[in-house]
Amino acid sequence: MNRHTLPWRTALVTGASSGIGAALARELASRGVPSIVLVARRVAALDALAAELAEGHGTEAEVLAADLTDPAARMRVERRLAAAGAPVDLLVNNAGFGTSGPFFRLDPDEEEREIALNVIAVVRLARAALPGMIDRGRGSVLNVSSMAANQPSPGTATYSATKAFVTLFSESLFEELRGTGVTVTAVLPGFTRTEFSDHVGETSFDSAPAFVWMEAEQVAAEAVEAVVAGRALCIPGALYRVANALESPLPRSARRRLIGKISGFTLDRR
Repeated sequence: MNRHTLPWRTALVTGASSGIGAALARELASRGVPSIVLVARRVAALDALAAELAEGHGTEAEVLAADLTDPAARMRVERRLAAAGAPVDLLVNNAGFGTSGPFFRLDPDEEEREIALNVIAVVRLARAALPGMIDRGRGSVLNVSSMAANQPSPGTATYSATKAFVTLFSESLFEELRGTGVTVTAVLPGFTRTEFSDHVGETSFDSAPAFVWMEAEQVAAEAVEAVVAGRALCIPGALYRVANALESPLPRSARRRLIGKISGFTLDRR
């Protein structure tokens, strides 16, 4: 992969304390982005990453601790994105989580929190960042979606639905912004080794064979290249690009049934 020169002076990365978010922050710093705003709930993890980026790459790392499901905390991040005196020219909407199990048994408050983080935060932060980018005639938004966005996912219904929103939202904005100098890219990772699966619980993650797993660093590198190239969509990994091409022609009814069989999900009514 060619490693293009990155055009951004300041990036803001949500969910930066671990996983793909931390990998994206490291990728940006290693390729010369001089200033990165790190957003997540875990202050200690953000402080450690900020020190690592400063020591390893001379990056000016700003820690902004926030729970993006909390409107007041989210507003602080929105204000930072809209600050004219310290413009952010790359927004990375990475923060997210998933729940698993029969939907009718899941905690409705937790499902609502999942939607707040995976959808509402993405919308609000993009809305905060884009006016300034459009005025300056340059800037990018990278939204982290998932391969789960492409098909029904029994057992993780809310998660896949939120990621379907992220993908379509990103593609719609990409077209709206054509010709402005501002781009929006959705990256759709498949199985990736992060803390994410620790929080989801028992799903098809547990039975996925070793060869389907990607490292967060590879996802980050491919995602950044896609944004530099101005692409609307990025599916990291040759395996997943082939799987996506094979899956796309199937009728939705066949796709639903196939994914249901592969996931092994069965409803226990007890």
